[in-house]
Amino acid sequence: MIRILHTADWHIGQLFHEYDRSYEHQQFLNWLLETLTTQEIDVLLVSGDVFDLSNPSAASVKLFYSFLNQAVRQNPELQIIVTAGNHDSASRLESPKPLLESSNIHIIGLVQKDRNGAIDYSNLTIPIKDKQGNTAIWCIAAPFLRMGDYPSVPNCSNPYTEGVNSFYKEAYTYAASKKEEGQSIIAMGHLHAQQAEVGDLDNTERLIMGGVESISAAAFDTGIRYVALGHIHKAQRIGGKEHIRYSGSPLPMSFSETNYKHQVIVFDIKEDKIENLHSIEIPVSVPLKRTPTVHSSLTEVLNALKQLEPFTGDSNTAPYLEVRVLLEGPEPGLRHKVETALQGKNYRLAKIDVRYAASSSKSKESKVISSEELKELQPMEVLDKVYQSKYNNPVPKDLQRLFLQVAQEVNETDN
Repeated sequence: MIRILHTADWHIGQLFHEYDRSYEHQQFLNWLLETLTTQEIDVLLVSGDVFDLSNPSAASVKLFYSFLNQAVRQNPELQIIVTAGNHDSASRLESPKPLLESSNIHIIGLVQKDRNGAIDYSNLTIPIKDKQGNTAIWCIAAPFLRMGDYPSVPNCSNPYTEGVNSFYKEAYTYAASKKEEGQSIIAMGHLHAQQAEVGDLDNTERLIMGGVESISAAAFDTGIRYVALGHIHKAQRIGGKEHIRYSGSPLPMSFSETNYKHQVIVFDIKEDKIENLHSIEIPVSVPLKRTPTVHSSLTEVLNALKQLEPFTGDSNTAPYLEVRVLLEGPEPGLRHKVETALQGKNYRLAKIDVRYAASSSKSKESKVISSEELKELQPMEVLDKVYQSKYNNPVPKDLQRLFLQVAQEVNETDN
């Protein structure tokens, strides 16, 4: 039996609304070190996005490689397989590969090809050993696939999805050619699967990838016992398949995850069967808090902040705070007012989420005007339309007066 732990999307070096998260990442890695030992893990899979930036800081790199060093020191027989995600620099991540493989640490960032341009699947297929040193599992360690990393499928409607499907088909065929009686095949991937439930940050990344990257669960051959996915930050199974999973990110990536439990996935493979598949919740080292629970007037918000009980932990564990305000119009000095109300509370003000009174359906209607009509619009009319559209209120008299004063000064300068 071989016990495997699946995790992904660490994003070491990420800033959370400009706050450094080194403490949180260190706490997670400390917890993971302990979990590897207490759960008697044989194989650690990290499915991409180790770092948040392709050019991580020296402190981030040190954090990662210190973890690898401690992990193999505490668990000498531990095998580790790390693949690059879209946030990682593939070449930078695997640069120490020759040195690390002597410690059963395999880092796959690049999809290598032979002199004829064919993908070298042998470089992506990692043998996993049992306690007797015999190969028990073949792991298809696929990194994030960029253009040129997957086969070109002629006359297809979607070169990316069909190319990735072809990649996994060919990779499985190669792994199956190596597989012997009693051995298993697993796979890793950093991609967007069809019907995956995404969060705020995932939506942003999907736009970057062009919105055509959704891969079907059918891309993975039924002979693959487990598919360890990364890229989507919410843990979930894909296509109704228990064995095709995102582990999710270990740290919350947005305030939409305030009540979401982060986790790693652990499972056993024994005699070519998957057993005991379960999740282990990751402790939260720095909580997220939203105040109030619904967007409220500024007066109500300031009162709610003043009534917050002071957080008694140290500065490293002070909660990140999102303040939710409902306004009728622009509010000069909003952040200063919020910060003043928070004095002595030991909360980290991360975000002020401002919403305005909902516009009427009539005001939301779009109207196309001709160039002649546009030329006839007076500056005050433009201001009134923009202000009404955003705040659903007429322009205040004092703002009108200031605007007219500025407009007059501009006209005098032009003349």
